[in-house]
Amino acid sequence: MGIDDIVNGAKNAYEQNKDKVEGALHSEQAEEISDKVLDGVADFAKKVAPGAADKIDEIRNEADKQIGNE
Repeated sequence: MGIDDIVNGAKNAYEQNKDKVEGALHSEQAEEISDKVLDGVADFAKKVAPGAADKIDEIRNEADKQIGNE
């Protein structure tokens, strides 16, 4: 089994379960987890690059729109 077989298997599994995956990504649980992760990453990034806080918040908010239900 090569890497192509693994990738194709993953693609097929996703296509067969697309509705379940989409539902999970836009659930309340995903929202809570993603908020914690995104907040942690944003806080770290602000410590590393304090002058880019506004841009970091913008990127964090855009990412948050893609995951969860809020």
